[in-house]
Amino acid sequence: MALMISDLNDEEKVNSWPSVFSAWFPLNMAVGKNNNKMGKKGGKKKAVDPFARKEWFDIKAPSMFYNRQVGKTLINRTQGTKIASEGLKGRVFEVSLADLNDSEADFRKFKLVCEDVQGKNVLTNFHAMSMTRDKLCSIVKKWHTLIEANGVFKTTDGYVLHLFCIGFTKRSPNQVKKTTYTKASKVRKIRARMLELMKRESIKERHEQNMHIKSFSGRHFLKNHLFTSHFENFTN
Repeated sequence: MALMISDLNDEEKVNSWPSVFSAWFPLNMAVGKNNNKMGKKGGKKKAVDPFARKEWFDIKAPSMFYNRQVGKTLINRTQGTKIASEGLKGRVFEVSLADLNDSEADFRKFKLVCEDVQGKNVLTNFHAMSMTRDKLCSIVKKWHTLIEANGVFKTTDGYVLHLFCIGFTKRSPNQVKKTTYTKASKVRKIRARMLELMKRESIKERHEQNMHIKSFSGRHFLKNHLFTSHFENFTN
C-alpha cells in the first residue's frame, strides 16, 4: 500500500520528508559522480616487447671491400606466407667507405642493396655512392666558378649508371685579383669534356666497375682535362 504525503498531518509530514526525499534522490552520491557509468569491456592489453618477434641478420659487403662485416639488421620473423628473407631483399644500407676500408680519411658513402639472403647473412651489392655533407660544403668556395655535369650511361653488360660531377676554378700562383671566374664558353667545353670522361669510365663491365669505383676520384679528370691548370677540385 502506497503512503501519500497528503494523508499525513503537518507534524508527520515534517518528520517523514527527509526519508521520502532520500528515496527519490540518494543523499550518499558524491558531486560529479555517476553511479550508472559502467566500466569498459575487456581488460588492459598486455605489454608485449616488439623486439621479441624480430630476427637479426648479418650484413655482408661485396668482396671488393677490405671489411665485409658491415653490421646487423632486423626484420619480423617468418609468419605464414610472409617470409623474412623475402622482406630483406631490396633493402638499402648506407655505409661509410672509412668503415669498409678501415680508414679515417675517406669521405665517401656507399649504398649497398640486399640481393640475396643465405642463412643469417645478407649479401649486398653496390647501389650508389655519394659524398659526405661536410666534405661537399668544404670544397664550395666563394668567388670561384662552379661547374656541374651529370649523365646516364650504360655499361657493356647492360647496367645503367647515373653519374654526377662537380668542379671549381683554381686561383693562379701569385694571383692578386679577388675573383677567379671563367668564361661561359670554357664552362661549356669543360662540361662536355667531363661528360666524355664519365662515359669512358662507365662503359666498363659491372664487375670491373665495382673494383674501380671505390678508388675512383677527381684526379682522373684533372689528368685528362682541357684546362688542367685552372681547376683544382673534381668530385664524382
